[in-house]
Amino acid sequence: MARFELKLPKMGESVAEATITNWLKQVGDKVEADEAVLEIATDKVDSEVPSEVSGILVEQLFGKDDLVQVGQTIAIIETEGGDLVPIVKEAVPAAFVAEVAKTVDAAKESVAPQTSGPVDFSDSEKFLSPLVKNIAKEEGVSVAELEAISGTGKEGRVTKNDILEYVKSRSNQPAVSTPVAVIPKIVAAPVAQKAAPVSVSGGDEIIEMDRMRKLIAGYMVASVQTSAHVQSFIEVDVTNIVRWREKNKNAFEKREGEKLTYTPIFMEAVAKALKDFPGMNISVDGDFIIKKKNINLGMAASLPNGNLIVPVIKNADQLNLVGMAKAVNDLGGRAKAGKLKPDDTQGGTYTVTNVGTFGSVFGTPILNQPQVGILALGAIRKMPAVIETPEGDFIGIRQKMFLSHSYDHRVVDGALGGSFVKRVAEYLEAFDVNRDV
Repeated sequence: MARFELKLPKMGESVAEATITNWLKQVGDKVEADEAVLEIATDKVDSEVPSEVSGILVEQLFGKDDLVQVGQTIAIIETEGGDLVPIVKEAVPAAFVAEVAKTVDAAKESVAPQTSGPVDFSDSEKFLSPLVKNIAKEEGVSVAELEAISGTGKEGRVTKNDILEYVKSRSNQPAVSTPVAVIPKIVAAPVAQKAAPVSVSGGDEIIEMDRMRKLIAGYMVASVQTSAHVQSFIEVDVTNIVRWREKNKNAFEKREGEKLTYTPIFMEAVAKALKDFPGMNISVDGDFIIKKKNINLGMAASLPNGNLIVPVIKNADQLNLVGMAKAVNDLGGRAKAGKLKPDDTQGGTYTVTNVGTFGSVFGTPILNQPQVGILALGAIRKMPAVIETPEGDFIGIRQKMFLSHSYDHRVVDGALGGSFVKRVAEYLEAFDVNRDV
């Protein structure tokens, strides 16, 4: 019998860790090669980890909700034959245990013991790994203190080193002193400003948010608190686009094996407008503005559970309409099937969302941080309109829609925000009905 180490696989250049959300196999279960053993989740994408060998699952080195680093061993599978594979449990390295123990001893000598009950971190707006929570509970670090720590992890997460450094610095202060970093948090968020309690009657159903919904909720609140959202709206005549698509969609699908929707046409116009107005293709980092070299368009798409995700079309300005259609269909299809990879959602510089899918005429979307703009596409409707001709004006039926542009007023003024969405509209209205595809 041999023992095989199942490790957390590399999931993309920008992904260094994942959270275990569910064990599909339990200790003692038989596992086939390429069969999923557990489910994991990164910031936005859920996926499965398959086994590379057939055998029996004999050990789980992590539990549900544990945060695991890429390359760490997460399970042991016993296989038939072969040499014994040395097993190194990486769940808690010995050096780290010693470091924590040393920190705990130092803290106990200088910090007065906590008299309050167990700390509940469920109210924290930050994502906290189980490891960070355990250290915080052991050291008596409050929720307010944790939220005041400037995390060095991805998207500002508090890492193991962050919490240990905070505990060490706190242990060097007099026991009666109050950590300075906590004071702004207490002033900014008094108890009186907490959400009012919700009354529940006997017939109400209480449903806990799933992991994705909690993440989305956190992102939305953080975005509104970070950026000064303003909107510009413009009505667009897309009659030429509607007619052209109707004439070409069947031939396009037959030739390319892909459906031709309106989305790639709109994405193409947005990419062109971003090249014209590079001031919309930026990000904000504190007091600095980062001008993005590449135009990577995010497109809001639905997941199997109904939540939304934003996969990214990389270098969208370099794609022709056929390439754009293939990219849109590929990402949209894999999103619906729950097959997106972590890298598929990384690196976006501007986002487009189609609220018209649900019949909405227009909307006021929230920025996908750290981007400074997001465009909502409204429903296409037949509308009476004034048509100008050399012979005079007359009323006719046209296909129209609204574009809703939300942008960050900290760095994008009304002239830029309005000019950008106007340029998108101009590209759409000037669409060539004789265009080949």
